[in-house]
Amino acid sequence: MGKMAAAVGSVVTLAAEPGEDAFRKLFRFYRQSRPDSSDLGAVIDFSAAREARGTGPDARKVIRSQLSVSSVSDHDAHRAGLQPVSKWQAYGLQGYPGYQWHWVKQCLKLYSQKPNVCNLDKHMTKEETQDLWEQSKEFLRLKEVNKRRPRSLLEKLRWVTLGYHYNWDSKKYSADHYTPFPSDLAFLSEQVAAACGFQGFRAEAGILNYYRLDSTLGIHVDRSELDHSKPLLSFSFGQSAIFLLGGLKRDEAPTAMFMHSGDIMVMSGFSRLLNHAVPRVLPSSQGEGLPCCLETPLPAVLPRDSVVEPCSEEDWQVCTSYLKTARVNMTVRQVLAIDQDFPSEPTEEKKRDITTEGFCHLDDENSQVKRAKLNPDS
Repeated sequence: MGKMAAAVGSVVTLAAEPGEDAFRKLFRFYRQSRPDSSDLGAVIDFSAAREARGTGPDARKVIRSQLSVSSVSDHDAHRAGLQPVSKWQAYGLQGYPGYQWHWVKQCLKLYSQKPNVCNLDKHMTKEETQDLWEQSKEFLRLKEVNKRRPRSLLEKLRWVTLGYHYNWDSKKYSADHYTPFPSDLAFLSEQVAAACGFQGFRAEAGILNYYRLDSTLGIHVDRSELDHSKPLLSFSFGQSAIFLLGGLKRDEAPTAMFMHSGDIMVMSGFSRLLNHAVPRVLPSSQGEGLPCCLETPLPAVLPRDSVVEPCSEEDWQVCTSYLKTARVNMTVRQVLAIDQDFPSEPTEEKKRDITTEGFCHLDDENSQVKRAKLNPDS
């Protein structure tokens, strides 16, 4: 395991548009910047922070953080596809208190299946969205042969919800919109949370975001969970992105940081309710390529009780084709405190469509619908 960012001030000076707050100004800057330009020199890069610093003017905020090494056994870490906790490197930012192949395949092949909920449900029948992987895998495998083909359903996927399904319209969770949370992702989340000092964390809700290269995630705060004392865990895979973390108010300029494949961000304490956004996904510098960390071969020996499982060459071929132009982000949350129940809701509230589009969805330029590493050596 490489680096863990617990949470992440602004660096770029540019003219603000009328009525524009500090966060929106920087969001616009990074959305419009050229991927290979010096404009990105102020973005904190934790992959360059092995000496606990990183790059850019805000790198002075980077500090080494201590993990609760004794809270996770090496065996449990191995079961979840993680390196021993003693090899993890953790970082935080001053001013903000607070085996990839398996998880990529799960996001694309398993977690996208029913009964989980996705953005395509609003426009398609349950039969049509029953198995997006099976309907898409041949399209993706032939992508190199015919780049002008129509997009597959997996490439049209923007979000999937797990466990307590988030209602994008009311911005609430409820007891009657629930399906079993994936046990492997729950186990992974519990180990990461425990290592960060949050023993007893329960993975109850997940929002998976599927980014294309033209996708952005609008400025928002994750406040819908009823218990904010527990952390929000964010796992990134595929192409890199710029992540902005601001303050409690929009007029506080945010800090920009890279999120690379395998990075885990843990937002807790004060940082749990801060404004954040993703203004840009960055294509690989090698063109349509994968980060080198995704080329790491499968360990020769897995524990007999491992929660990760072998990935066939055919499955990984599909995942590879998808990730060359995409980023996948898993966020995991605990919704309720121990012995807490959902408040009573009016009958009409319960009938709201849980697939209705909301303000903090992924935005695509062509659409009308508007930190730790899992690999230790990169």
